[in-house]
Amino acid sequence: MKIYNTLTKKKEEFNSIDEHEVKMYVCGPTVYDYAHLGHGRTYVVFDTIRRYLEHKNYIVKLVINFTDIDDKIIKRANEENIPPTELADKFIKSFLEDMEKLNIKPAYVYPRVSEHIKDIIRFIEVLIKKGYAYVADDGIYFDVRKFKDYGKLSNINLDEIRTGYRIETNLTKRNPEDFALWKFAKPNEPKWDSPWGEGRPAWHIECSAMGIKYLGEQFDIHGGGNDLIFPHHENEIAQSEVYTDKKPWVKYWIHTGFVMMDKEKMSKSLGNFVELKDLLDKYDFEVIRLFLLQRHYRSPLDYSEEGLLDAKISLEKLYNTLKNIDAICRNSHVKHKLNEIDIKTYETIKNAWINFYNAMDDDFNTPEALKYVFEVSSVINKYMNESNNPNKSLLIMTNEFFKMIGEIFGIFHNIINNKNNEDKNMEGHLIDILINIRAKLKEEKNYKLADEIRSELKNIGIQLEDSPKGTIWKKL
Repeated sequence: MKIYNTLTKKKEEFNSIDEHEVKMYVCGPTVYDYAHLGHGRTYVVFDTIRRYLEHKNYIVKLVINFTDIDDKIIKRANEENIPPTELADKFIKSFLEDMEKLNIKPAYVYPRVSEHIKDIIRFIEVLIKKGYAYVADDGIYFDVRKFKDYGKLSNINLDEIRTGYRIETNLTKRNPEDFALWKFAKPNEPKWDSPWGEGRPAWHIECSAMGIKYLGEQFDIHGGGNDLIFPHHENEIAQSEVYTDKKPWVKYWIHTGFVMMDKEKMSKSLGNFVELKDLLDKYDFEVIRLFLLQRHYRSPLDYSEEGLLDAKISLEKLYNTLKNIDAICRNSHVKHKLNEIDIKTYETIKNAWINFYNAMDDDFNTPEALKYVFEVSSVINKYMNESNNPNKSLLIMTNEFFKMIGEIFGIFHNIINNKNNEDKNMEGHLIDILINIRAKLKEEKNYKLADEIRSELKNIGIQLEDSPKGTIWKKL
């Protein structure tokens, strides 16, 4: 399996630090507003990566943080005249509800900045002791010029930053590009005691402190959106590798492309966004997941209603295939002798299955992998239509393929979970009894009662389909 590593700008063979466990940190939201589809894409992507790693028998230890101390949170809380903690609690609750509705598996832990102040202070103390951090008039800063590898993730050159980027001026900073670790207290802001006076953590330090606390001084994967590469992740590397005596902090850096709306990045600041909670009211979560996975995670994704409707139609086609397999499978048998169409169909499905793995092993190429999912759907539908005697083993094999797809992509939820399985079996048995009674009524030319059975079943969502091979049923 190969993963594109933002640090090296190439695909690399994946080898976890621990043979059985993958440690992964994904930057969480700054909770000053509701999550939008851009956030949804990042967490669906990393949920899919996690699911695929688990499918390959890794134990995944995932950490997602909440930034609940930030300028934006403080500003909005002051505008609404409520404590920042109350505002953060509201949007953390909403975010977790959105994630659950999107069928995103929960993280191992969701650390909050406000609950890790002591860890952050200890971290900063180490940086000061090692000579990489210093006290200025308004806070504690990291001296980026002392970290010789600064820019290795983003390919940023410090001299170019100084001449080509607008940097906030602070005459007590050693270098204009130095970034804050701790901000001294201001009126109407949350604050904590520290060795340097009252204040609060700055942005970048939190992920380093909490990542190391929960995953150790070296871990496998660190992820987030493309917009975090610089300065956030670049700054994380600098302070973390100083803290750990310049050990390579993270092996693989993975970043998701932007969701685009009206040819611009979807973001709160630009005002061009669609909130997840609104989308989830309008579309089934499986439609949203499929829409997000139809583009490679590193590529930009254009949002449109047409794209979501196309994903909905595609999902319905896959569900129809699953219903057809279920219906045909009930009346099929295991064969003792295979014909040409059985053998050809088996080979096609086998190759598609192999190609699915090849695509996912190539930097989690979900759009390429989905091509083989739809190929299997097309092939098995053709097989069921053309074969006079479909092989039950082949239908079960195909069903297992779709079940595996559902587990990795987080779709086909009800089928995977086998909800109310006993009730379904009983329901199917009763419908089969009614089909047999209806067949006898037709033999007796009692078409009126036979049609009434068909009509009543349709009224409760069960459709009967007569064919030369017999009658099958499926749910509408």
